Amino acid sequence: MAQQSLTSPSLDPADGAAPWKSIRIRWVLVALLVIGGVVNYLDRATLSVANTTIADEFGLSATEMGLLLAAFSWPYAIANLPAGYLVDRFGPKRMYAWAAGLWSLMTMVTAAAHNFGLLYAGRVALGVAESPFFTASLKVNERWFAKNERALPVSIVNTGSQIANAIAPPLLTALLLTFGWRGMFLIVGALGIVVMLVWLRIYRDPTLREQALIKGEEAAQAAAEARDTSGEKKAGWGTLFRQPNTYFMMLGAFGIFYTVWVYLTWLPSYLETSRGFSLSETGWLSSLPYLCGIVGVLFGGLLSGRLIRRGFSAVSSRKVPIVGGAVLAAAAVLPVAYVESTPLAIALLSLGYFAAQVPTGCLWTLASDIAEPHQVASLGAIQNFGGFLGAALAPMVTGAILDATGNNYTLVFLVGGALLLVGALSYQFFVKERRA
Repeated sequence: MAQQSLTSPSLDPADGAAPWKSIRIRWVLVALLVIGGVVNYLDRATLSVANTTIADEFGLSATEMGLLLAAFSWPYAIANLPAGYLVDRFGPKRMYAWAAGLWSLMTMVTAAAHNFGLLYAGRVALGVAESPFFTASLKVNERWFAKNERALPVSIVNTGSQIANAIAPPLLTALLLTFGWRGMFLIVGALGIVVMLVWLRIYRDPTLREQALIKGEEAAQAAAEARDTSGEKKAGWGTLFRQPNTYFMMLGAFGIFYTVWVYLTWLPSYLETSRGFSLSETGWLSSLPYLCGIVGVLFGGLLSGRLIRRGFSAVSSRKVPIVGGAVLAAAAVLPVAYVESTPLAIALLSLGYFAAQVPTGCLWTLASDIAEPHQVASLGAIQNFGGFLGAALAPMVTGAILDATGNNYTLVFLVGGALLLVGALSYQFFVKERRA
């Protein structure tokens, strides 16, 4: 491929505002990824919000509902492995567009399900379809931002999921009460089609000129050459499994994601069955921890960026929010098992979710700090795979615990708190400052 010159015209912004103005599109892309994240997580949240309604219609036990809630996470976790490779191989524009179109279609098709098997199949297909989203987002970030800039945009992108989690309970509950759970699925699925069309219209990779402005001439040239020769030789992720960092990142993400997904899949049911709130009340109360999660994601990114500016290494600057957030989350979640006061329980759950989300953006940025440029999406996907093994187990284990204990959540919170500590220890002591 013919290479554009990286040395002319001058990179000095005083020589003309046009080149610097051209890279402002990267913040438009970040905004679009946030919107995509909102829609992406609304699709995931539909079943959690309709949990008790669907369980009553199909006569499902807590264990069966746990299996259904986990049906998304298993295929999502496994599909992350090829998704990361495919994003590195074919780029974020095509892979994101395919993902958005397919996950929207699967959500709408699930609305036609009339038994447990079809519901389960729809959630499996949704998990596979959504797997390229965060790896594509990470790839966009790696291409459009320098290393010392990445923590904030990655965290901002991850607020999309937290915004969705916050608005999903009241919004989806309103749709559920107005149109039924099937109508809710159809409306949310249609939103994703709109996101796909806008993405295809707007997204582009940075030119070599823009890469030079963003990362400096030498780094831009190296990145361009890596992309030109990536193909079958460089895009593979098999070598990552020979590195210790990879496994401890997977284990750490497992511990953190497990508890996050207890929140995402069982919090509405917990408030209904254990705290005695109505369906409409649960919709609003469930949003409180998720609103705190938005702040948590942004706080983690801002803290990481500040640590870098103070001279900490990139890896250390990611590990402080990851480890600190996980420890604080454990300290908040563990006491919930023994708290009788409902306001105090909700306050602890809100603090716990805030803290559990502090690591979120930094987890993804850590992958871009450790991996080589042609393996950024791959390492991010492998870490996410480990995390979603925890996410897949969380609803199933929770459902089994509730059936075995007569809907008692004590052990649910104890297990979640313990796994948060496992995640913190894994990142703190075993993820090292070395290239993956």
